[in-house]
Amino acid sequence: MESSSKLPLHLCHVHKLSIFINRTHIFFHSIALVFLLYYRASFFFFQDTTKTKATTVAWLLVFVSEILLSFEWLLSQSFRWRPVSRTTFPERLPGDDKLPAVDVFICTADPEKEPTVGVMNTVLSAMAMDYPPDKLHVYLSDDGGAAVTLKGMREAWRFAKWWLPFCRRYGIKCRAPEAYFSAEEEDADFGGSEFIQDREDIKEKYEVFKKRVREKAAVGDTRSRLGRDHPAVIEVIQETSSDDAIRENETKNMPLLVYVSREKRPSHSHYFKAGALNVLLRVSGVISNSPYILGLDCDMHCHDPSSARQAMCFHLDPKISPSLALVQFPQKFQNISNNDIYDSQLRSIFSHKWQGFDGVGGPCVSGTGYYIKRLSLCSNSIHEDGNPMKLTQSFGPSIEFIKSLHQNNKPDMLIHRKNALLNEAQLLASCAFENGTKWGEEVGFMYGSVVEDYFTGFRLHCKGWISVYCNPPRPQFLGSGTTNLDDFLVQGTRWTSGLVDVAISKFCPLIYGPLKTYTFVQSMCYAELALFPILYFLPLWCFATIPQLCLLNGLPLYPEVSNSYFIVFSFVFLSSISKHLYEIFSTGFTFRHWINEQRIWMMKSVTSHLYGSVDAFMKKIGMREASFFPTNKVDDVDQLKRYNMGVFDFQTSILFLAPMAALVILNMASFAVGISRVIFLGELDKFFIQVFIPFYVILMNYPIVEGMLIRKDSGRIPPSVTLLSAIVSLIFYFLGSVIFM
Repeated sequence: MESSSKLPLHLCHVHKLSIFINRTHIFFHSIALVFLLYYRASFFFFQDTTKTKATTVAWLLVFVSEILLSFEWLLSQSFRWRPVSRTTFPERLPGDDKLPAVDVFICTADPEKEPTVGVMNTVLSAMAMDYPPDKLHVYLSDDGGAAVTLKGMREAWRFAKWWLPFCRRYGIKCRAPEAYFSAEEEDADFGGSEFIQDREDIKEKYEVFKKRVREKAAVGDTRSRLGRDHPAVIEVIQETSSDDAIRENETKNMPLLVYVSREKRPSHSHYFKAGALNVLLRVSGVISNSPYILGLDCDMHCHDPSSARQAMCFHLDPKISPSLALVQFPQKFQNISNNDIYDSQLRSIFSHKWQGFDGVGGPCVSGTGYYIKRLSLCSNSIHEDGNPMKLTQSFGPSIEFIKSLHQNNKPDMLIHRKNALLNEAQLLASCAFENGTKWGEEVGFMYGSVVEDYFTGFRLHCKGWISVYCNPPRPQFLGSGTTNLDDFLVQGTRWTSGLVDVAISKFCPLIYGPLKTYTFVQSMCYAELALFPILYFLPLWCFATIPQLCLLNGLPLYPEVSNSYFIVFSFVFLSSISKHLYEIFSTGFTFRHWINEQRIWMMKSVTSHLYGSVDAFMKKIGMREASFFPTNKVDDVDQLKRYNMGVFDFQTSILFLAPMAALVILNMASFAVGISRVIFLGELDKFFIQVFIPFYVILMNYPIVEGMLIRKDSGRIPPSVTLLSAIVSLIFYFLGSVIFM
């Protein structure tokens, strides 16, 4: 036992071959970019008989776009500088009696978009984790304040009394009942008649549970109580028996389960998900006060019961624990098709970027699937011998909560449930509690952006904390990815708006972060995430229009094939494409995924990144209020069918469709004119790159062409939108003719 206790709880593997390949690519690609930018700049400093006002404007726009893309590429290399991966050894952890307690925070907001049965599956999977039940406390924040969610919690508690013992008895891996009963292979390790009978009994009880929840949804309140105008409701879910002995027996071996619906009033800002999390942070502080917190989205169930133990392999390591704020697991999804046409699985982030982020100080909080240290969210304002008045100025007027702050470092401490503490929790969940405090500014999850996870992670790293990324072979958490274009682009617009909020604030990572984060490269990672929407939408709108308009007007923008600089432009393009392909293949994906990522990158850049950036700037100057709408978790049958067939569903806003269709039409016209120039005027050498650009755009965006001209189903691009897009393309052409003639 003594030798076992000296063995490491985890190992960090530095990817030396990837580092060599990445840095070699950075070196040669950087040299090529210098030559490319020199070629562009030289146009403005050397006399040229072909130089006119029109060519100068076109070259300047393209030059600025190339600078922006080069800067974005430079920032993105921070994720490739030092990729690492990690292995954990949960079997080396101390005994259950020495493990720290964990609070689980689950957030939901709208039972119509986030069905109650699905939310309760996440709750049940969290309750059933492989962790001492007396050290596990599950909190559900119902930001919609819907009665059906509270009733669903009570039903989930009753079903959990059967479900939890079944999972423990047979060592079930997937502990979300819906996912478990849908995956027959889970039963491969069990073959006894007793198990089969128990499974059937549990399945029957689960069907009854679902029926009861759905009946309550049918006759109950699935809408929020008066929207943003309702009191706080906090309830510890337990049996209603008045006999304490019966109640104690029922709760034995059951985690604590708490329902929290914070107070909302129209006159008070509620700060979206960050506000809900801060209420949970305070309420849990006077009820369970666990030193570690697991954050989960309501559709992200625990797919493996060992995640808490794996996270503790890092949090209990004395070498890194004092400075470790969080352990982040990847987001993975159960409803993604083999041909992921919308890139919903976020491969580049969780299979690639976060490994590089981990190697330079750790990733940011990523919305869900993270184990964060409670102390890290409050540490700057806690002083063991601090002035109580100063503490109340930071944390608010609750004496009970301030007492809990000094018990953070006592993992075995549990504040017993009492009516007085529940009354205190009501105060902590009130909408006016944060007035005049530092909540959301210095304490808790950060306000100021709808991407509270990114912003909170950045502020933690600026305070000296580090984080780690753990990506074990079996997914620890599984959720629901977006399976239609509308939800995907709306979600992308919301994320873009939140990221640009940070980029244009005083906390811009390039300004605020370099001297405060763990490494300068980590600041570059944060800067890339905050700035990439701006650094993509501006250049891609330029490259989707300027070369094409110049081609239509016979204006060359790129070196001829016979020019030596043609090799430079070709190298930059092929270098980028080949590196992207290498990363796709090295993470276990296929050429088809590369096409999908290229296509979605173009679509998002000209729509979501544009609208999200504009939204952020409008909020900055006071022309708009911040808003948040949860992503729809209810699948439309026809849309889901098309998604699984790999067919785009264009049933989305005209604000998304018109720009994409207009740009594709413009590129089709440009390509046709370019081909005619090559055939009839023999200008292949002169216009090769400008003909290739629209060809590549059309090739990558063929589903849009198909949606406009070929398909007849309800998921096509409506003819009215196609007509409007054609008119917009004509306007682009006439404007180009005026400017570039």
